[in-house]
Amino acid sequence: MTNHLRRLLAGLTLFVAEFTVTLLVGILGVLIFLFLGREVLNQQVTAFDEQATTWVRALLGPNQLGWVRSVTFLASANFIIVAASLLIGYFLLRRRHRWYTLLVPVVAIGSIVLNLTLKNAYQRPRPAMPLVAAEGLSFPSGHAMIAASFYGLLIYLVQTHMRSPTLRWIRRLLILGLMFLILLIGLTRVYLRVHYTSDVLAGFMAGGVWLLLAIPLLKRIEKETKKRFKSTMQAAEKQAQ
Repeated sequence: MTNHLRRLLAGLTLFVAEFTVTLLVGILGVLIFLFLGREVLNQQVTAFDEQATTWVRALLGPNQLGWVRSVTFLASANFIIVAASLLIGYFLLRRRHRWYTLLVPVVAIGSIVLNLTLKNAYQRPRPAMPLVAAEGLSFPSGHAMIAASFYGLLIYLVQTHMRSPTLRWIRRLLILGLMFLILLIGLTRVYLRVHYTSDVLAGFMAGGVWLLLAIPLLKRIEKETKKRFKSTMQAAEKQAQ
């Protein structure tokens, strides 16, 4: 077996493995979201939400409103707009990664649109007596969904572009830090009593599934666009000759 064939088989095996894992994770996320949605519609999660809220408040401790509000701000629309704009500007300066200038807004805006659609479908009111002002419906949590999709995208970018062995530990620390931030944002929404725990879990599932769909879809669009552009340029060169 030649080295070229070995590399081809290794690449194919890796692709199949990654595709299978992504598919299974996506299906699991959808099933969990549908289960939570059904329980919310049937009002079967009240006891779970009450117990989880008590646990979260005990975990984070009393009188933690200051830093909790700062953390939850990291998944607010105002912050994400600025962060996404800076990320787009960075990729515009890097010609090799210009397709990310499409991926970033699609993930961010698509997550917001999908969240509003799901909220209107389930029509769940927010918890009573929130600690901060909150408008709109409750299920699924918009902050949790945006956190999962946007910071999940950052995890994907770190994993994709920091493959050097010398950056291995930095890559791992960044990924763990981003995963912890996503979880912490979800906990703050429960702590502030602007969401039930089931809202946050559903938001994580919906945001993660949306990210899993958006990345391969836009990759395919990028590939087809590059192929058509190359064909157009070759046709133009032939005509010019």
